[in-house]
Formats: sequence, structure tokens, C-alpha cells
Amino acid sequence: MFVSAADQNDREGAKHLLTDCKGDYPRLEKIWADGQYTGWLIDWASETLGIGIEIVLRSDDLSGFAVLPRRWVVERTFAWLGRYKRLAKDYELNPVHSESMIYVAMTQMLLRRLAP
Repeated sequence: MFVSAADQNDREGAKHLLTDCKGDYPRLEKIWADGQYTGWLIDWASETLGIGIEIVLRSDDLSGFAVLPRRWVVERTFAWLGRYKRLAKDYELNPVHSESMIYVAMTQMLLRRLAP
């Protein structure tokens, strides 16, 4: 996990995150991402880390709402995290504290699913 300042570009943050993830998860081979991550990041991840990034794009011929595979995973996770009062607003001054609170919230969610 990597929490950064809001003024950092998403691709730069993804570069930092992928570098850390590859060390922790050496079998990581494929990542799904939205259109924000197109461009140099795909080539960099493939050449440097050996990770393929697959962009999940919305088709132009669709009208209205349509569920796309793997598209809403991150948004759904953010919605789950938003249920926690401490994560609903940005109270933390240090990004490390925000990361810690996300770990606590996700651990609690997983424990509730394992032992309801």
C-alpha cells in the first residue's frame, strides 16, 4: 500500500507502488487498471518489473450504466473504507498514519468475513 500527497501524479505513485509490490509479491504478473494508467507506465512495468498492465476501458458504444469486469473493484473498496469514521475524512497529517488506519480497517473487514 502506498499513500501519497494529492498533488502527485497517479502514474508516479503507481511506479512507486509497483516497485514495492514486486519485492513483496515476486509472482505478480498482471494488473488491471483504468485509462489513467496508459502510456509510459505500461512499458516501464513490462520492461523493468515483468508485470503486464491490462487497461479496462469502457466501450464508446455503451449508453448508460454498464458493469465492466474488474472496473469497480477499487471504487468498491474505497466505499467500504469510507464506512470507517477515521477514514471518511482526511484527519491524518502524516500519510503513514493514513496507511496504518487503512491496514486496521481492512484487517477488521477480513476478520468479520472469516468469523461473522
